[in-house]
Amino acid sequence: MRIGHGFDAHRFIAGDHLFLGGVKVPHYFAVEAHSDGDVILHALCDALLGAAGLGDIGEHFPPTDPQYKNMDSRRFVKIVKQLLDKNHWKISNVDITLVAQMPRIKSYKLEIKHNIADDLGIDPNQVNIKGTTTEKMGYLGREEGIAAYAVALLIQDKSA
Repeated sequence: MRIGHGFDAHRFIAGDHLFLGGVKVPHYFAVEAHSDGDVILHALCDALLGAAGLGDIGEHFPPTDPQYKNMDSRRFVKIVKQLLDKNHWKISNVDITLVAQMPRIKSYKLEIKHNIADDLGIDPNQVNIKGTTTEKMGYLGREEGIAAYAVALLIQDKSA
């Protein structure tokens, strides 16, 4: 078994929505990013890649590459899953924490969970999503941006 940890953060900019776990969430800000800026999925990709010893999201999807401009981050997750399969890794579970004063994710958690499970080909019970605030401390508390942490547990699939 191997554990990976991922983190991502993006600065808020003027806008009317952002993407969280593949869900378009109405919000009074958007995020500054090369792709769609989905912090949940970016942290998830880094956790999965880290656990498998396959580098990080910036190596696989560099922000300097125009082909990833405005890309749906669910595509990143699907490509990472293909890399895991190719290297004989099975996902045991993933646990993700969104850190933001706003937006609240309670009403989006189930859809996010199902998006991630579908994209990774795992049972939704293997995906946990939670949200927290920083009690108005720091750049996240001042609503200057949004962040997410992810942890993934992988198991070597020796039968593949």
